[in-house]
Amino acid sequence: MMTLYQIEGCPYCHMVRQKLSDMELTYVSVCVSPDRSRRQKVLEASGQPTVPVLVDGDVVLADENEIIAYLAKTYGGVQRA
Repeated sequence: MMTLYQIEGCPYCHMVRQKLSDMELTYVSVCVSPDRSRRQKVLEASGQPTVPVLVDGDVVLADENEIIAYLAKTYGGVQRA
């Protein structure tokens, strides 16, 4: 199961959530603090404090564009209306 570390009001996180939703992929959402100094879970997962971070098995991605490209390549990339 994929895990997305994210902040609700972040437009970059929203892009990733939208892609996951459009592709009808199942994932666990972990909402983290807007305060970077309080993002211990993100640091543990990716080694850095920025979001979004997607963990899919051994794959850890920390950039919305890389995450979206990975989802398209790995899971088909077809967005469903």
